[in-house]
Amino acid sequence: MASSKEYLDFVLEQLSELDDITYKAMTGEYIIYYRGKIVGGVYDDRFLVKHVKASKSMMPDAELELTYEGAKEMLLVDNIENKEFLKELLEGMYDELPAPKKKK
Repeated sequence: MASSKEYLDFVLEQLSELDDITYKAMTGEYIIYYRGKIVGGVYDDRFLVKHVKASKSMMPDAELELTYEGAKEMLLVDNIENKEFLKELLEGMYDELPAPKKKK
């Protein structure tokens, strides 16, 4: 099941407290970038973030979800209504995320 543009717009609105949020559509889903780094995405109308130390410590009870068969598990964000929490979450994760790969 592909994600709806309406749900993506909702997630982007919830992330509006942050500067430099971008996204890329990919096979019916959306990858979310913060300051050029992939933080997660919208998959099957769920907002999932990368499983790093900061995200796990801020969401210790979050469920691990697969975006597709064979992918790395990501954490389901269930506190999507709280803009301040989302801002702290992405800011906390930023330093742990890998730098973007250089284009050839």
